[in-house]
Amino acid sequence: MIRQLMTQSLRWSLLPLLGLSLAACERPPMESVQHGYRGTGMVQVYNPRVLDDVVEANRVPEPQPPASSEGPKAKDIYQNVQVLGDLSIGEFTRLMVSMTAWVSPEQGCNYCHNPANFADDSLYTKIVSRKMVEMTQTINSQWQNHVSTTGVTCFTCHRGQPVPEHIWFTPAQQAMGSNFIGDKAGQNTPAQSVKLASLPYDPFTPYLLGDEPIRVNSTKALPTDHVASISATEKTYSLMTHMSSSLGVNCTFCHNTQSFSKWEGGPPQRVTAYHGIRMSRELNNAYMEPLTDVFPPERKGELGDVPKLNCATCHQGAYKPLLGQSMLQDYPELAVLRDAFARAPAPGAAVMADNPAALPARVLFELGQDGLTAEARVIIEQAAGLLKTQDGLRVSISGYTDRSGDPDRNLELARQRAFSVRDALLASGVAEDRLVLQKPEFSADGDTADARRVEIGELRP
Repeated sequence: MIRQLMTQSLRWSLLPLLGLSLAACERPPMESVQHGYRGTGMVQVYNPRVLDDVVEANRVPEPQPPASSEGPKAKDIYQNVQVLGDLSIGEFTRLMVSMTAWVSPEQGCNYCHNPANFADDSLYTKIVSRKMVEMTQTINSQWQNHVSTTGVTCFTCHRGQPVPEHIWFTPAQQAMGSNFIGDKAGQNTPAQSVKLASLPYDPFTPYLLGDEPIRVNSTKALPTDHVASISATEKTYSLMTHMSSSLGVNCTFCHNTQSFSKWEGGPPQRVTAYHGIRMSRELNNAYMEPLTDVFPPERKGELGDVPKLNCATCHQGAYKPLLGQSMLQDYPELAVLRDAFARAPAPGAAVMADNPAALPARVLFELGQDGLTAEARVIIEQAAGLLKTQDGLRVSISGYTDRSGDPDRNLELARQRAFSVRDALLASGVAEDRLVLQKPEFSADGDTADARRVEIGELRP
């Protein structure tokens, strides 16, 4: 009898612990959608009780009635119109009314304009909004490999709020206390950026502002190839966790379960994500960072940096922003760069079609960097085009470096540059078995720009 009472008491005492252990689990029923061969685990799992909220959060507003393109231009009627001045008065007014509803429905026009003088530039929000219009046009015209023809508008990120809900700032470094506290390596601190995991809690600064290589420790079960350190691998996983939660999907949305590292056989979304990472990085550096002196102190982060964008800024929990609904078709004024914001093409871009690639091709890099320049991307696209026209062609990818400085560090940098070229070729649709990475070497060109290169050469049978 005593043993029975003790057993029952133990069971009751364990109930709170059981409740805590299940608190992070989602109760059934769940729904799964198969998008690969049966038995491969290529499925997405959804909670039907959450989907209704996602659909509701991604409803798009009704467009304003169309306006005529006839009549005088806005820049000829209004003062200090630096953006969209080539629109007719009707088109300009329609777009301004729409943008006010998308961004500041409660504050109205006065959120960006001085009501006593609309031409006045004293409000920082007006200067920022000009830059955001240009950024939106850049996304729609230069990043269709990520946004396709669906495009984005101000509403995609703002959803009726002056400041988008999902932005980020660079966090302060961990206080070390004269090295007595210990170094957590940016980990083991609960943060929503990585869904409260023990992973590094800043997956944005290295990859969406900086150009650190996104790598994992090895591509093999028994690692014989050194691709990246464990620390770099953990940072990569923190970025992947952010991307997964931002889109409301799991890893198999972009990766092949047979081998997460292989591009061949993977879902097409991985290529889209590849371009999305680079798009976010360019936008943060080209549009947000230059506004550092424009934003007031109260709108900056603890280190004095400006708000920046990540995957959640547009996606907000949906696999496609606004679940794939396009608002751009109703607002073509945001589809292309206009007026003074028309940007010249990247150097060499115009000659791509007229100059087919010749092998070996040399991809040059900036000093100490493994990120691809605009010129490098042109050369890689040319090489990818050649590979697509010659089915039997296989190429070697060889990284070179000079002998100045630490030789081991230089060889590792050459290896990472070769990875960058390989990944870009894979993202362009070249099969992985047609690309062969070679051991990095020292260049005979001395301490010159040509020494910091990756060569794409033809592999003979």
